[in-house]
Amino acid sequence: MAKSKKKNQETRASPLSAWLCDPGTYEALTCTGYTSLSHCPEIVAAVGTIAQLVGSMTIYLMQNTDAGDVRVKNELSRKMDITPAKHMTRSTFVQWIVRTLYLEGNGNAIVWPRTWRGYLEDLRPVPPGWVSFTTESPWDYTVNFGGTAHSPESVLHFTLNPNANYPYIGDGYRVVLKDIANNLKQAAATEKGFMESKWKPSLIVKVDALTEEFASPEGRKKLLDSYINTAQAGEPWMIPAEQFSVEQVKPLSLTDLAISDMVTLDKRTVAAILGVPAFVLGVGDFQRDAWNNFISTTIMPLAQVIEQELTKKLLISPELYFKFNSRSLYRYDLTEMVTAGATLVDHMAMRRNEWRDWIGLPPDADMEELLALENYIPQDRLGDQKKLNPDTGGDTSGNADNADESAKGAGG
Repeated sequence: MAKSKKKNQETRASPLSAWLCDPGTYEALTCTGYTSLSHCPEIVAAVGTIAQLVGSMTIYLMQNTDAGDVRVKNELSRKMDITPAKHMTRSTFVQWIVRTLYLEGNGNAIVWPRTWRGYLEDLRPVPPGWVSFTTESPWDYTVNFGGTAHSPESVLHFTLNPNANYPYIGDGYRVVLKDIANNLKQAAATEKGFMESKWKPSLIVKVDALTEEFASPEGRKKLLDSYINTAQAGEPWMIPAEQFSVEQVKPLSLTDLAISDMVTLDKRTVAAILGVPAFVLGVGDFQRDAWNNFISTTIMPLAQVIEQELTKKLLISPELYFKFNSRSLYRYDLTEMVTAGATLVDHMAMRRNEWRDWIGLPPDADMEELLALENYIPQDRLGDQKKLNPDTGGDTSGNADNADESAKGAGG
């Protein structure tokens, strides 16, 4: 028994072993391992851009009507668009949801709604470190936080990249981006170590090693002070030809290591995975078409995830729904906006004050009236034109007046 006990003690003591290495090797080794996505500047920059854009969109409360969907303005719409959570604005609240989905929450963000007498009182973001999920079956699960199990219907559960086996839980992009994040971290460590390294001399001075005064550091310093260090910039060196030989060397640069090319490739990969244009990460120049495509294919689908969860869990009426206003995110040319607005105004599809709002001008009381060209008449009155009436003998003198009256009738 004593031998067995002693053997067990020796076995437990084995983890106390240690490995020794030189400082340079240690710095290289400590770069490897797990890298949090929130510690990678490129990923944080891409996610930050997405979060800021989604958070900057106004949240509309919309209602379905027979004449089309209209915007509803009441206390609920104001709360969702201004102060959805205590101590938070709509922008910071939505940005927290998006950041948690991409980074700390690994595709999941939980918000706990609090109500009072049937009215929405507060939306409380739950820290992702507090949340866990219990999958009871492929079709049902519970959300655990604060020591309590909550049903999915009692919380807002936003998901990103649904899991293949449990589609109600998000997977995020941690697994996909892990290797790229490690590569970018290694590139940054290599660049930092290279820039801080002292082994990058631009000159090599050969001296006679048999001279005793050059054998010690003090002697070499005296040599530099005597022959090489000069009082003025550009002053020539005066050195003995028999004892000195000066050679210029080209230090190894980051270009020689191809660090820049690898980092650019990794940045493009990050941009492709997250769906952001490469110029957001500093690769390439700004392109308006790429930006508008980014809004349509990345920002709006993510906004719809938030819209639908808010509508599903917070609204009872089937005629109401939440909607993000994305028009301000697109990049329009001012000339294009003026031309499109002019066409809509000419066809009485828009008032001139709405047109002014497009280009950022305040409303004008004199521009509420609808205008139309004189030859625009309703479809059902095309046969009333005098030039088509045989009783007038083809007289067209009243066509303009008739068209003008028809246009007024259409405008009224």
